[in-house]
Amino acid sequence: MHFRYLGDSGFKISEITYGNWLTHGSQVENDTAAACVRAALDAGITTFDTADVYANTAAETVLGEALKGERRQSLEIFTKVFGPTGPKGHNDVGLSRKHILESIDGSLSRLQTDYVDLYQAHRFDFETPLEETMQAFADVVRSGKALYIGVSEWTSEQLRAGAALAKELKIQLISNQPEYSALWRVIEAEVVPTSKELGISQIVWSPVAQGVLSGKYRPGAPLPEGSRATDQKGGAGAVKRWLTDDVLTRVQELTPIAQELSLTPAQLAVAWVLQNDNVAAAIIGASRPEQVEENVKASGVTIPAELLGRIDEVLGGAIEKDPSHTATRSPQTREA
Repeated sequence: MHFRYLGDSGFKISEITYGNWLTHGSQVENDTAAACVRAALDAGITTFDTADVYANTAAETVLGEALKGERRQSLEIFTKVFGPTGPKGHNDVGLSRKHILESIDGSLSRLQTDYVDLYQAHRFDFETPLEETMQAFADVVRSGKALYIGVSEWTSEQLRAGAALAKELKIQLISNQPEYSALWRVIEAEVVPTSKELGISQIVWSPVAQGVLSGKYRPGAPLPEGSRATDQKGGAGAVKRWLTDDVLTRVQELTPIAQELSLTPAQLAVAWVLQNDNVAAAIIGASRPEQVEENVKASGVTIPAELLGRIDEVLGGAIEKDPSHTATRSPQTREA
């Protein structure tokens, strides 16, 4: 396993990070989830990402149980705050001081830890003054409940404003967590250049495009039984946009490129996002331990420029690059 610095800090994380969105507490049974975490640890992954909103807090609980007994100092545990939790009342969502300070305590209890290494704003909150949000995060850091602060799916302008306040408050805003894959490149035009300027790294989710870049979905063929596309608890909705014949045909043409590097298509997809020097880690999920064991083999892979060019040619018009998509990720209102 290779490790990378997160932002302009001395903090290192495993470049393959294990995340439990759509799996722990919902898609897979707890014993299978624990086996996936064990496989991640055995493969050298030390960084684990979750959020209080995943499975309405159940994902944090499952992860806390799975990591119990591990040496805490040897792990990097990340969680997030914003989404509605609990009874989903009017203050059970967003980035108000009240919600942040209550949420961190709930997350620490479920994760069975005294602190998280990275506490992330899961989205931007248009209803709360950014000054209030950043002051609350600063208080979380000063209390020792989080070591660093990050965000998720913020635009370049939001990153710039947040970083300025963090500097004023003398806390470290070191990461952004956007969607990024060979098919979804919307962060490249604005978010990445701004992040480099500000000393912020990307921790990217969905590097395999919800499994589509693994090549398991074939044009004109039935959806594989038990796949994310057949999961009506949330997975099917997330992957639906990629299930067109054009996209799936193009993805099949990536297999020979992967074979040239002795990789599977899924490994190629994970390795592809890690070629971006602003990416500190690729988050992988799993519903089976074997998926973890497969994807970690992308760590340390270098894809030659010629093959990167061929990937671009193959995916062509299926690639989404419009930076305006980032702005639509944060809801304009925070009603639970």
